[in-house]
Amino acid sequence: MIAESGLLSTIEDKLYRVQYRHANESHIRVDQEICRGCHIERICLSICPAKVYSLEEGSGKILVNFENCLECGTCWIACTEGAIDWRNPQGGFGVRFQHG
Repeated sequence: MIAESGLLSTIEDKLYRVQYRHANESHIRVDQEICRGCHIERICLSICPAKVYSLEEGSGKILVNFENCLECGTCWIACTEGAIDWRNPQGGFGVRFQHG
């Protein structure tokens, strides 16, 4: 929805305008052993605006939906345990932002 100011009003509206070219392999890897010992309540689950990370019920594993990644690297910085290995996607793949 576009607000009266002409700006998009919700994160969902903003994410809708982002285009991706998906690589076959993920550019994000999670070390599940390190992740289980997370001292900050698995911050990756709440810090990513694109909801790249989710928790698999039952196993407690972190699932990575790399196709939604905005390539901001926030998860990599926020994960103080070093469980997330984040790299730029393979050349020619990844997010393409649309301005305006």
